[in-house]
Amino acid sequence: MRLKTLLLTGSSLLLVETTAAMAADVANPTTSTGKNTVAAKVASTAPAQNAPVSAGPEGTQAVQARSTQAYPDYVTVSAARHPMRADEIGTAMTIVTEKQILTQQRRTLTDILARQPGLNVVRSGGFGGTTSIFMRGNNANEVKVRLDGMDINDGSSTSGAFDAAQFVTDGMGRIEILRGPQSGLYGADAMAGVIDITTAQGQGRFTPFVRVEGGSYGAFNQVMGARGSKGKFHYNVELSHYRQDGFHEIPRYIGRYFGADKEQRHRGDRNDNRSANIRLGYDVTHNFDLGLTARLIQSNLHTYSAYNMEDEYYSRLGYYGDVGSEREHTTQNQAIVRGTAHLSSFGGRFDQVIGLGYMTSRRSWTETGTTLEGDALQYDPTYYRTSRIKIDWHGRVNLDKYGSLLVGAEHFHDTFNSSQGGSAASSTPFSTSAGMDTTAGYGQYQGNWNKILYGAANIRYDANSRYGNYVTWRVAPAIHIPHSGTVIKASAGSGFHGPSLYQLFANQISTSYAEKGNPNLRAERLIGYDVGVEQTLAHDKLHFGATWYENHVRNLIQSVSSYENYYSTYSYNNVARARMYGVEAYLDWKALDTLDFNLNYTWTHARDASTGQALQRRPQHKFNFNTTWQPVDGLSLSGNILYVSGSRDTPVISDTYQYCSTCGKDHGYFTIDLAASYKINRYVTVFARADNLLNRQYESPIGYLQPGRAGYGGFTLNY
Repeated sequence: MRLKTLLLTGSSLLLVETTAAMAADVANPTTSTGKNTVAAKVASTAPAQNAPVSAGPEGTQAVQARSTQAYPDYVTVSAARHPMRADEIGTAMTIVTEKQILTQQRRTLTDILARQPGLNVVRSGGFGGTTSIFMRGNNANEVKVRLDGMDINDGSSTSGAFDAAQFVTDGMGRIEILRGPQSGLYGADAMAGVIDITTAQGQGRFTPFVRVEGGSYGAFNQVMGARGSKGKFHYNVELSHYRQDGFHEIPRYIGRYFGADKEQRHRGDRNDNRSANIRLGYDVTHNFDLGLTARLIQSNLHTYSAYNMEDEYYSRLGYYGDVGSEREHTTQNQAIVRGTAHLSSFGGRFDQVIGLGYMTSRRSWTETGTTLEGDALQYDPTYYRTSRIKIDWHGRVNLDKYGSLLVGAEHFHDTFNSSQGGSAASSTPFSTSAGMDTTAGYGQYQGNWNKILYGAANIRYDANSRYGNYVTWRVAPAIHIPHSGTVIKASAGSGFHGPSLYQLFANQISTSYAEKGNPNLRAERLIGYDVGVEQTLAHDKLHFGATWYENHVRNLIQSVSSYENYYSTYSYNNVARARMYGVEAYLDWKALDTLDFNLNYTWTHARDASTGQALQRRPQHKFNFNTTWQPVDGLSLSGNILYVSGSRDTPVISDTYQYCSTCGKDHGYFTIDLAASYKINRYVTVFARADNLLNRQYESPIGYLQPGRAGYGGFTLNY
């Protein structure tokens, strides 16, 4: 109740201050600048617009206050919930900018994240397949993903993990990846880290554009939009349609094992994605602004997987079912909306934001096709529905030379529903509905001593109506060695991940199996730390560093099963412990003003602490190299090399009938991608790219081929 009171108090204070600010603005209209002032509060003081706010280490450029929120790539917003230099906090992080996304022509969020240190991304097939993100060897559902301040982990999924499958990068202006436990600021699901996505903000003149792209696997993509500003109003609206048709995801050895005919060997997947991305803002006064963001996604995915081929094989042998031609069909409608009000008071000494967000997802899954006799299959879809309402407030007090103090509160209301009819002979109708509430409060102190020792420390309390109350914390110091360009970073903290509503309350019963939730599940817990060093040389043109990390996890939630009288029952228990440790290293070199080299390497050791076995889908080695070159004005070239070593996984076929999660091992993969674009004039840009140039055939995960050699090209029209 106290935290809810804090939320109401914060909103009341914002409204009172807003009324005063608006009255002052009316009395003195010349004080309104028509610019967004959020970005101007980068420093611990409130400087004049576009003035340097931090001198930084020797040889580095000062952070500039910017009204466009297009922060430099050495400024982080999410690490401490306000803009600051990335080297002034001990958090290990990676920042991806809109320019990098466009230069590399990465059209999906999956493709961008797969190339970042500390992450392993697996996707069941091509574009649109279920995507899991593993960070530092932790489970995929232990990574919190946020979009414009709204938490978007998928409450309709079994584990509550974020699925990047249908997220395209159009409109994304910035992606910040925070590695290590972040629950001290971000609560549940931030046990392994946070991926914070921000939509690009419009600024300047009205700038419309159209992009058309086509290529391999029946790809035909169109994007149109406009961004800019008019007086106090700024906007960015982008609409996209992506289509892929004809990609066959089943490896040849599986097709041979199940005796696939020619039609089965060429039966492909089809994905159709329509998205809208919107960001609007209005600067009411010089120190008060309103914002609204929205991302709407509608997708229609048809897949033909190894498990569908297996159904057809055993049906022909007469073991079970009557399946002649089978596919899986998934439709999804998702909406993410958030509104904010931001107020800066007392000359920038007190900065506060209140937000209200809503997310909903409606997903249906069924198997389509025909029977052995050619009749249509009559399976009822399984429906998964979820919604989340979030209200949050935080305020930051600038204490000048004594640092700053951040306090905040959040409240979430989550709902879940899963249901199915009973038209198929093998199914029994079911419906499961549940909800939960979480109220949280947090505080953080941040300061520095003589611009040598920087640090932040936070603590958070979460109260959940289903799985209890948890306290988490984090400290993240950074030491700057004067006149050397050397920064020593470290962090330590705790994290937790709560069970999903499905894991708590699932109740699906059929004629041959049952899935039942466990309402007594406890949250997973983690203690983690890391230490690293970063070095700057050659007048800020060469950056390199390395970080050692270690995590210890207990109360891991795992699926458990029992088998009796030909009937299987599946549920969940807190049964496992795990230990993960490894190294992340990077090197960034700006060889010329027009030539950049970037590489990163990740070594991961992730084991079940009870059995000593390697954890599923955690490769030990990962290497990524990227270079960007602009040889002449208007021409941009980019190349990327990605290597990922093999990892343990669940086999699709096994002569010994071992179907444990680590009985199989994939062979890893190595890919080369190239991209080029040329701006013919101010209106027309042409581009092309080649993915997986060497046509490597690889599975990630086992049983799901990833696209081979593919080429794409198109043009962009700007005004």
